[in-house]
Amino acid sequence: MFPPDFSSRTRSLLGDEYRLLEAALQDDATVSVRINRDKNAEEPSAERVPWCETGYYLPERIAFTFDPLFHAGAYYVQEASSMFLEQVVKAYIEEPVRCLDLCAAPGGKSTHLCSILPANSLPVCNEVIRSRANILAENLIKWGNPNVVVTRNDPADFGRLTHFFDLIVVDAPCSGEGMFRKDPRSAGQWSLSNVTLCAARQRRILRDVWNALKPEGICIYSTCTYNTEENEENLAFLIEELGAEALPVPLQAEWRVTGALKYPYPAYRFFPHKTKGEGFFMAVVRKVGGRVGETPDYGFGKENRKKSKAQSLFPDEVKSRLLHPENFHIERRGNAIQAFPVRQSDVFQYLAGRLSFVSSGLCLGEIKGKDYLPAHALALSRELNRDSFAAIALSREEAILYLRKETLVLPGEKGYALVCYKDLPLGFVKRLENRTNNLYPQEWRIRHE
Repeated sequence: MFPPDFSSRTRSLLGDEYRLLEAALQDDATVSVRINRDKNAEEPSAERVPWCETGYYLPERIAFTFDPLFHAGAYYVQEASSMFLEQVVKAYIEEPVRCLDLCAAPGGKSTHLCSILPANSLPVCNEVIRSRANILAENLIKWGNPNVVVTRNDPADFGRLTHFFDLIVVDAPCSGEGMFRKDPRSAGQWSLSNVTLCAARQRRILRDVWNALKPEGICIYSTCTYNTEENEENLAFLIEELGAEALPVPLQAEWRVTGALKYPYPAYRFFPHKTKGEGFFMAVVRKVGGRVGETPDYGFGKENRKKSKAQSLFPDEVKSRLLHPENFHIERRGNAIQAFPVRQSDVFQYLAGRLSFVSSGLCLGEIKGKDYLPAHALALSRELNRDSFAAIALSREEAILYLRKETLVLPGEKGYALVCYKDLPLGFVKRLENRTNNLYPQEWRIRHE
């Protein structure tokens, strides 16, 4: 059932407890979601994930693809153990931060960070593989936070940004032992050589990005695997070779979180025979040291910065689409109209010259001839001024048709309208005299039967 080398190694770690783990791995995987309170999403009558205020266990897996609320960003399907990130942020992050989520796709931790970081923080969410970076951007658009950047860069690219980030999250690519129950195919792909390869790659990632963390900044390191090479030994690498300080995270005994299995450093392990979730490891360190003058003066927030002339080259109606237009710097870039939070617009501009952006800020729409076409991201943003568009309530059947990008017959006045399901926006349509154009993004449409 499991690779013999995996069984023998894990048995040596857990002793007699291994048989309990093996039995737990025969059970069905748990199903859990995080609710998006920024969208006033309805919270289910279900068991709470104890270490996450917005996390819930579902009694069974539903067809999320055919739930319009999923596409509206009302919730994110995320493994419960990884929601422990919330406890670290609560313990150590009190002021707005620049945060790098380095290995971010598909977006579980990124959307979580958007919900739990202090207001006016800037999450930079990165994924080096293009297809996965696009999925990451899609999930963040659905979540609706306009103050976020999605990038596609190697960790070494961030390492050139000396002492730029207050918080770096490294949910490292790993051998995936903790996913054996959730994805049985992963057991067949496991090997000792892959464990060694993953551990070395994780150390390279940590080393490459370390310069980007400010002195006294926080690094959160996590994997979804059980072995010590990818977990405690890499924590020891952070401490002994990079000079970090391991930090404790407050726990409650009833969570039944397991401590480190090697070395006397605080670390947090989730085993499915003890905690309700899949296999997971997390450790937290603080960057120690740093000399005066080492951190560049990036000059953010200084007055009398040059303003772009492009700000005025868009229709006046655009500003009315935002709840708080005064909080945004709005630019026309080619035919696209972009909004960037005023507090972070200089940071966005600085990063744009040094990183490969997939998306940034909030796309408000584009100019097509004399027409202004509102962007799908605007429909899903928490900054949408819903009073600026006519709204159409859809039934579940109509919502599925819309998400398939099929034709809908929606009577009403001509023009753009916001279509909603259970009062949550799904996107835009344009009503014409004889038809309704479905403006749902072609690449996002539901393809399954």
